Parts: sequence; structure tokens; C-alpha cells
Amino acid sequence: MNDAITDVPGILVGHAQDYEGCTGCTVVLCGQGASAGVDVRGGAPGTRETDCLDPSNLVNAVHAIYLGGGSAYGLAGATGVMKWLEERNIGFDVGDAVVPIVPGAVIFDLKVGSSLARPDADMGYAACANAATGPVRQGNVGAGTGASVGKAAGLTRVMKGGVGTASRQIGKLVVGAIVVVNCFGDVKDPVTGKILAGTLDESGTGFADSLETFAKVAGNFGGFAGNTTIGVIAVNARLDKAQARRVAMGAHDGYARSIDPVHTMYDGDTIFCVANGELEADISLLSAIAAQVMARAVANAVLSAGSLAGVPGYEEIKARKV
Repeated sequence: MNDAITDVPGILVGHAQDYEGCTGCTVVLCGQGASAGVDVRGGAPGTRETDCLDPSNLVNAVHAIYLGGGSAYGLAGATGVMKWLEERNIGFDVGDAVVPIVPGAVIFDLKVGSSLARPDADMGYAACANAATGPVRQGNVGAGTGASVGKAAGLTRVMKGGVGTASRQIGKLVVGAIVVVNCFGDVKDPVTGKILAGTLDESGTGFADSLETFAKVAGNFGGFAGNTTIGVIAVNARLDKAQARRVAMGAHDGYARSIDPVHTMYDGDTIFCVANGELEADISLLSAIAAQVMARAVANAVLSAGSLAGVPGYEEIKARKV
């Protein structure tokens, strides 16, 4: 066990990034296909192929989940994922061809690094080529390269967000999570409630408390700051699309335990769930574990993110306090 989503058998993760432009993408590969569901809670989502995951619709399996930076522009990276899968004859069989099913979501990272740097098809393809089992890189990597957190006081007092992952095994059941943390609110330790990263105070050495800062300007908030937390839960259980959606819904409790405020109109918070196993599992238990694992993944994202492009990371702020 690597405390990573890749602890779920058959799941591979790959990253690709542009450190000069500060953006990137992350791909979760699901082998020959996995049942999947999605739950979108934020008010400003950027997604693709989520309608395929509606239980009333035809497609019953996805072949990858794409997570990207670049706002809506970054959805182009999924084209490269489709190309990589098609070359390996992985996709929905339509007779004389296959059509890879690649749902995805993006974060807004255009204010960190260059606003003209966005994931494209080549970057999506590269992320697939880099995909592997085993330990997963966290922090300033893949779709988390340009991520930031704590924007209630504007972009001058934010901290670095990033990619985080975690997993838990109970008996033969394995539940894993990967998340890209780019939230409006603070990120808190899900056990102690202590703020780990978020809106900095005016001195830049401590935290202002995002919710309290936001409350002071309620009705006069400066508006769009560019946020969103997007993630994937993977399980080695047998689920249909409706059940996978229920697990994705439960995993949002993990966001709520570790991000405050969460699911705002300025966030596009989205969670996918992919199920590629044959174990029987109680949906309520899966949902509860998914929330726990996702909360730890969110915390791991900011704990692993170093300073980049003038945005301070966890260790830098920790050092300032000493």
C-alpha cells in the first residue's frame, strides 16, 4: 500500500505539466473500462462527458478520468487522452472503431504563471504515457501545478494548492482518492480542524480565516477569483452508475471536512467515482470511507505543495511563523 489511489488494482495515474506556465493535467486510467458516477456541487464547474455517467444513458464504462488546469481551455487535454487510448484499441466499441469515454473536469489556474499556458492534446497524451501504478507524486504536479487556495482576500494573500492522494484498505476492499485542490476557502486538518493553508493575514505569517474574511465583505465581494476542487474516488467493488454516483456524493463530505467554506458559487467542486472490481460492498460503508480518504487527500495536497511562481507553500508559511 502506497496511501495512493493506485492501491486500487487496475488504476494508473499519470501527470504532465508546464512549470514555466504553471499548469498541467492528471489522468486516471481505468484499464479496459470501469463503471463510474459523478457528483457536481460547486456553482462554477468546468466538465466534459458527465452526461454519459447519468444512469439513464447508454454508456456503462469509462476508460479514463481527466483532471486539468487551464479552465475551460484545459479540457482540450482530454483529446490527447482519447488518442492514447484509441491507439491501444481501448474504448466503446462501435463496430469499425472504438470511442474512448473520458469524462473530466478542470480548475481555474490562469492567474498563476501565464494565463496563456493551458493543457493541450499533447500534454494529455504525455500524462497517459507517464501513467503508472505505485507511488503517486503530490503537490506541484499535473493538474495541481498552478493550483492555489484561500482567495477570500484576493490573489495577493493566497497559498499554494496542488495534487493529493490517499487510500484505505478494509479486508479485501480498497478505496483510493486523488484530488486537485484549488479552493476558495481554507484547507483544514480533517482531524484537528487546524488551518493548514488558506487566506493569509496581512502580515503574511498567519491565517485570516477565509470564512470570517468573506463574511466581512458579504454583498461587496470582489467576485471571481478562480477556484475549484476536483477529484476521483476509485474502489475495487462492483457498482453500477447510480451506486458510483452515491459514493461520489459521499466523498463530498471529505471536501466539507477539510475545506471551509466549500461548494461556493465561485467553486466548481466535482468528484468522480470509478469502480473496477468484483467485490460486494455496502454503499453506505463505501461512501463513509470515501469521505475519510478524500479528506486526507485534500490535506496531503497542500502539505506536499511547495512555493511556486510567487505563491507560498505550506513549508514557507510554517517557516515564517518561527
